[in-house]
Amino acid sequence: MTTSTRSQNDVLLGDQPHAPARVRHAPTSRYNAWEDVVDLMLNFGTTLDSWQEDVLQASMGERADGTWSARQVGLSAPRQNGKSELIVARALAGILLFGEMSIVISAHQVDTAREVFNRLVQLIDDNPSLARRVSKIHQAAAREYIQFNNGARIRFKSRAIGSGRGFSCDCLLLDEAQILSKAAWSAILPTMSARANPQVWLMGTPPTEDDDGEVFGRIRTLGIEGKNRRLAYLEWSAELADAISDPDTWRKANPAYGVRILPDAIQAELDTMSPEQFRCERLGIWPEILDNATVTTSAAWALLVDEGPAFDQIPAAIGVSMTKYGQISIGACWRIGHDESGEEYHVEEIWSGTGVALAAEWLSQVAGNRIAVWVDEMSPAAQLIPLLKPKRMKVHRGNTRDVIKGCLLMETHLDEGTVTHADQKLLTDSVLGGRKRTIGSSGGWGWGARDTSVLIHRAVAVTWALLGAVESRRKHDNQPTIREAVTG
Repeated sequence: MTTSTRSQNDVLLGDQPHAPARVRHAPTSRYNAWEDVVDLMLNFGTTLDSWQEDVLQASMGERADGTWSARQVGLSAPRQNGKSELIVARALAGILLFGEMSIVISAHQVDTAREVFNRLVQLIDDNPSLARRVSKIHQAAAREYIQFNNGARIRFKSRAIGSGRGFSCDCLLLDEAQILSKAAWSAILPTMSARANPQVWLMGTPPTEDDDGEVFGRIRTLGIEGKNRRLAYLEWSAELADAISDPDTWRKANPAYGVRILPDAIQAELDTMSPEQFRCERLGIWPEILDNATVTTSAAWALLVDEGPAFDQIPAAIGVSMTKYGQISIGACWRIGHDESGEEYHVEEIWSGTGVALAAEWLSQVAGNRIAVWVDEMSPAAQLIPLLKPKRMKVHRGNTRDVIKGCLLMETHLDEGTVTHADQKLLTDSVLGGRKRTIGSSGGWGWGARDTSVLIHRAVAVTWALLGAVESRRKHDNQPTIREAVTG
């Protein structure tokens, strides 16, 4: 491994090496261009901190074919540690070293994007050799860009005043990633897919309870798991058990401690912030952001309305859920893909009511012994299992792992637009009123309710049905259809 160069700032402040990232995941690479970026900035009079060099080393690896090893880069660190300087370095290197023709620097707020723009302009003004490569600097508010002689351009965008339109580029640098909405991310990703060698950076701080941090949280989860071969992720943070008033804790969470951030400034923050704020803002400690995150939006859900399969097509699987108050929902899922892969699905609620015996009898008549019925063995709906088994029905007892698998499948198909529904009001209320309830520490979740007025058992029932449809690929012939049973 290449040894990181010494940071001049560290030497000036008394030989204070930065704390290592608490979480560091970097893909393997054949080559690495990080030292070229460091040397470029040095030529322009800027010496990067050693922690910034560490981020570049993790993210600038190349594969044998010359493409980036990391298509996505995630960085979580407390404020004022120098992320803006890192953005400037990556953007200039993209234009001057790597032949990237279009780079977008985006922040949630206009002022944040403008701050990076001003830093780049200042660097250009201070370096005639760099200024000679620039053909135009456009400074109109919210439309800033820097154009180079070869036609390459660095643009600056605020996500607060636009969607993902206009984000197509070779390198996308997303600051304030803790406020990157799921809708914006879904709009941005397709714009990068047509690029031959794209790289997307997501940089930010731990999200607060008011931030839409789900996207950034997913990147973090992948980084912690360390299995994604095209992702680089680094995080500087303290542990929840660390003493918040201990300078060693401050150093651990802030890689620029003693360089860009002095102890007196941190002490002032500690004196004025609540402990929760201080842990998040200065110590980089993440909350459990998956709790209460929405599964889909009303606009996205509305786009998935469809009349469903033909009247005589039987479902691939049935799911059952029940509230603790005895309200039962039975959902069905049909495979409607155009081939045997069954990549497209349709879900509906097909029965609702009360009475375990009544629901069991209805299921036995409709599902028979051919259609798989999925029930959570740890839920109130498990009361149905002993009533269905004697009828020789195909009952699958779902466990916690199945809950996680089913919910992630539902989320994936909703995101990709490959599951439709019949616009049933009660099912819609259940899905849109549902929230993610964190299960475990690896990104798993189950359905939870936004508040006590929301009944999520309908969303749960169709989720079990979807899981059953995915798990079972066998066609079912000569079976009375659900729609015939309902109408008959």
